[in-house]
Order: sequence, then structure tokens, then C-alpha cells
Amino acid sequence: MSFFCSISGEPPQDPVVSSKSGHVYERRLILKYINENGTDPITGDKLEESDLVSVKANPKAAPPRPPNATSIPALLQTLQNEWDATMLETFALRQQYNSLRQELSYALYAQDAAQRVVARLIKERDAAREALSSVAATMNVEVPAQAGDVEMAEAAQEAGGLPADVLKQIDETHQKLSAVRKKRKAPEGYATAEDVKGFAAKHTIPSLHSPSPAGITSLAVSTANPSQFLTGGNDKVVQLYDRSTDKVLAQLKGHTKKITHVAFREHQDEPTLILSTGADKIAKVWAHDTASGEYLPKATIRTHKGEVTGLAVHPTSTLVAFGSTDRTWSLHDLTNFNQVFRSPEAEEAFHSLSIHPDGTLVAVGTPGGLIQVFDIRTGALAASLQPEGAAPFTVNTLSFSENGYHLAAPDSLSSVAVWDLRKPKIAKSIALGDAFKVNRVAYDVSAGFLGVAGNEGLRVFAHKTWEELARFEEGGEVADFAFGQDGKEIWGVTGREVRVWGAAS
Repeated sequence: MSFFCSISGEPPQDPVVSSKSGHVYERRLILKYINENGTDPITGDKLEESDLVSVKANPKAAPPRPPNATSIPALLQTLQNEWDATMLETFALRQQYNSLRQELSYALYAQDAAQRVVARLIKERDAAREALSSVAATMNVEVPAQAGDVEMAEAAQEAGGLPADVLKQIDETHQKLSAVRKKRKAPEGYATAEDVKGFAAKHTIPSLHSPSPAGITSLAVSTANPSQFLTGGNDKVVQLYDRSTDKVLAQLKGHTKKITHVAFREHQDEPTLILSTGADKIAKVWAHDTASGEYLPKATIRTHKGEVTGLAVHPTSTLVAFGSTDRTWSLHDLTNFNQVFRSPEAEEAFHSLSIHPDGTLVAVGTPGGLIQVFDIRTGALAASLQPEGAAPFTVNTLSFSENGYHLAAPDSLSSVAVWDLRKPKIAKSIALGDAFKVNRVAYDVSAGFLGVAGNEGLRVFAHKTWEELARFEEGGEVADFAFGQDGKEIWGVTGREVRVWGAAS
């Protein structure tokens, strides 16, 4: 009787038998496989070297003499090792091939079963319609004409409006906020322009996120706990960090590509939510569990078919808006995480999104330099904003001022425009230098300061006078930033670091 190795298919020179599966292997091949995988290559069961039993040859054969390091036998041994590696790789590929065949067979079977179910349902529907027609003819009753099947997405789109309860929340929030907007002033103790002029680097939090792939892409600072902040990275992880204790409070995973935006939803008497969007076309939501103190996954939203490039929590705190490169934007209810609206497809992809502070308008930016402003309540286009004569550029960031009158956005590759929404026209265009590339623009909550982050650092301007109050360039490129509590600090991300600028203590 001849033995054959279960990996190479060749007669083994040093045969061993697995005491668990009973299969025969070449000793050197199975030892390499065990060192790499720790399992039996045929059954997948855990396998150790002690589970191998040598097969004694009879009559005994003398083992070959060990070759010298520079001899032809050494070269042959090298070739043998290469052959062994090839056999192991071929065996792994054969296993993967068989697994893929099984998965494909199951998918084809499931598709065939689904088609059979659909065909049966259509047949039953047609039979029911015929029976209804027969009964109606017998009773001399007129049957309403059949309009055919209705696509749910099209029906919702044609309805065009939001659910009544959602629309009521938006209207009530709008009335409440717009009534006090004109009288809204910066709170007592809020930072002044002179304060910002004296800002300097005061704290750096290094080595956040994985070094491969390195880089933080987004930032959000908590308003309920000003020492806590969120970061999203190229490593597909969302981190919650507490500056006061210098500890990572949560590592939130679930995305398969880089994070594009992060945000808090902090509302009185409601659990804090952490939201994130990614290049993997999904948005994820985690909720704070008061019992354990941890953030538990609550929802994965897969509405969009392209990279999710915009995230904004609505002023109601019960809605969130997303923008995507699939040329649509959507609204979702944060109480049940269901979609309540999705816009029709536009002509261009959306690369940024921002919600008006009163909650009735949403603005999106496109790769052609166009800004489109929609009425959230109806989905109708309210305004189109585009600089005249500008070269093509991508509107990759947007920010409404807190007073609701202005919208900041790039108007070229190296400048930022402030649009007056009452006109509408550009009230001011701020040139940043030919080498500057805009990453993020944002107003503070007092609408007194406008920040611009880019490849040459972070700059802060005074609203209306447009005086440059501060310039922070020591960390290099700033991917994202946020104003801290009472405007007394500015947080920014540079590489794998979070930097905090403020008044010297």
C-alpha cells in the first residue's frame, strides 16, 4: 500500500498521521502548516505537533546525509522548500475556491427561490383580480381601474412632504428660534476679538488613533461636557476622549473605511448619542448607557449608495441630516432611526452639508462650485449660489452663521466667501493665498468669529470687519476644528494630534 500526502498529493518521504483526523502528511509540510495556522488543513480542527504520529517504514531506510551549505544538494533543498511553499499556497487556494463555489451555489439558490416566490405572488394577484372581476360582473358592480404596482420610494417622493409630526416639530422649533434670533447676543463672559488675538497653543493631545493608516479626519467637542471630544480617523475608528483625565473613554468600531464626520446629539432628558459617517456609505449611531457608562451601538443607517460626505444634527435634536456623493440628501428620525425624507437625485454629487440654525433650510455643496439651499419642510430648492466667473472647485465645507443671515463656503480653491442670504450675494470674499487649500470653515455660536482650516493651518477672522484675529500654523495642516465653550478655546486636529489654542493660563 502506498501513502500520499494530503497536502501535496505526493508520496511522503517522512510520513506522519494525524491522530485526530487520520490523514497522512509529509512531516515538513504539516509542521509548516501547523506553525502558520494551528489547525488540521483538511478538517479545520485544532492540531498540534504532539498530535502527529510517525509512520515507521519497514525495512528501515537510511536518511540522506545533510548537504553542505554550498553544494548542489543544498540548492536542491532550496528548490524543495520553494516547492513546499507552492504546495501549501495551492492547497489554501483550493480550499478558498471550494468555499467560494459553495457560497455562489447558495446565492444562486436563494435568488432562484426569491424569483419563484415573486412569480407565485404575481400569479395569485392576477387570479384574485380575475375573481374580483367575475364577481363584480355577476353583481353588476363597477370595479375601479387598476393603476398597476406602485414603487414605495417613488410614492414617498411624490408625496414630497414630511410626516405630520416631524413637520410640526420643525415648525415649532423654527418659530421658537427665529423669534429670538434677532435679539440673540453672545452670553456674558464670551470671548472677545481682543481675547482671540491673544490665543496661543496651550495643550496638545498626541498619538490618537492608529499610526497606520494615520490621520484624524473629523472632530466634535461636547457642549454638555466641554472636556470631552470626538475624533474620527483614517483607521475607521471613532474615539471619545476626556481631556481632563487624558483617557480614551470609548473606541467605537463598525466602519470599514475612513470616517468623514462625527457629531454629538446632546438633548435634555435624552441619552447622549454619538453619530458618525464614513466613506463606506453608512452612518452609525451609538447611545450612552447610564447603567454601564458605555456607548452601545444603536443603529447602522444604509440609506445612501455613495460616500456619506455630510452630517448635521437638526436643531430639534430629534432629526439628523446626511449628504452623499450619490447626489441625494436625507433626513432621519433619531428616536427610531427611520428615514423620513430623501431628496430626488440631483445633477451633481454632494460633498458637504449644513443646516440653518432655525432648522428650515439645508445647504449642500457640489464639486462644480455650486451651493444649493433646500427647504427642509418640502424638499424644494430655495436658492442656488455660485460665484461668477470662478474656475471649477469643490464646495467641501459649509457653515451657517448663528444669526441665520450668512453662509460661509469656499468660492475658489484658496478663498472663502460669506454669502448674504437676504440678497442673496457674496458679502465678502476672503483671499487666503494661492497655496492655501480650504479643509473646513465654521462660525462660532455667537456668529462673531469665522474660522478657516486648511493645509497651512488655522485662521480666525472677525465677522463684519473681516480682520484676521489669529493664525495658528505650528502644527501644519488642520483637517477639522471646533470652537470651545464660550469661545475661549479653539480645538483643531493636525495629523494624529488634537491641539487646543486659547488664552495663556
